[in-house]
Amino acid sequence: MTDLHHYLFVSGLLFAIGLAGVIVRRNIIVIFMCLELMLSAANLTLVAFSRFHTVNGLPDYNGQVLVFFIITVAAAEVAVGLAIIVALYRARQTVDVNDLTSMRG
Repeated sequence: MTDLHHYLFVSGLLFAIGLAGVIVRRNIIVIFMCLELMLSAANLTLVAFSRFHTVNGLPDYNGQVLVFFIITVAAAEVAVGLAIIVALYRARQTVDVNDLTSMRG
């Protein structure tokens, strides 16, 4: 049987992998994917708490409704983030974070 702590362990593991990817990697696309992985870990935590918190014997769906709003915002973030990444690549011909730190054009 799967308990709440199993979901929280997987969520924490996903968040740690995403955080390590943001800290270690230098490719802006990989960093962006790791940020999305961290957001997904937070969504998993919200759904797990929502599922295991019962009200009158039924799951409390407030956390799951919040996840839908988070996914909507994440979709908009992906569209804007990828547009920025494409614009940076066209301007600088690189996606390496070390090469993008300069303010010069």
